[in-house]
Amino acid sequence: MKRTVLAAALAMVSLVAGAVGSMDEPSASERIANAHKAIAAKDFRRAMFELNAAARDEPRNPEVHNLLGYTYRVQPDADLPKSFEHYEIALKLKPDHKATLEYLGEAYLMDKKPAEAEKQLARLEQVCGNRTCAEYQELFKAIADFKAKGN
Repeated sequence: MKRTVLAAALAMVSLVAGAVGSMDEPSASERIANAHKAIAAKDFRRAMFELNAAARDEPRNPEVHNLLGYTYRVQPDADLPKSFEHYEIALKLKPDHKATLEYLGEAYLMDKKPAEAEKQLARLEQVCGNRTCAEYQELFKAIADFKAKGN
């Protein structure tokens, strides 16, 4: 009987310890919010840490992959292959993800592929139109600027 009570008590302590440990860990949505703050502060190392942790928790979250793609693209030592990889994952998970379509188009411009950027613009027009869609307007302007520079 003492062994049964002791085993039950140890099991309860283990459950409580596990629950306390998991409460200390931020949720994926908290990590995404932290990543947004880090990106705004241009703290890309911190953003990558938060986003990689969020990706481990929610590997099928398109916003996590969109932000990973963005972070790989905008940091000073941009890694376009990793950026493209994460944008493609995001679009496989959510084909009409407006921010990803815009950012993928901008990545194609960085890679000197305006025709590919224009394909993303056409996709955005299908998803959200061209007059009131901020993502469409941003990519349209980026393409126009790219062409105006003679690229």
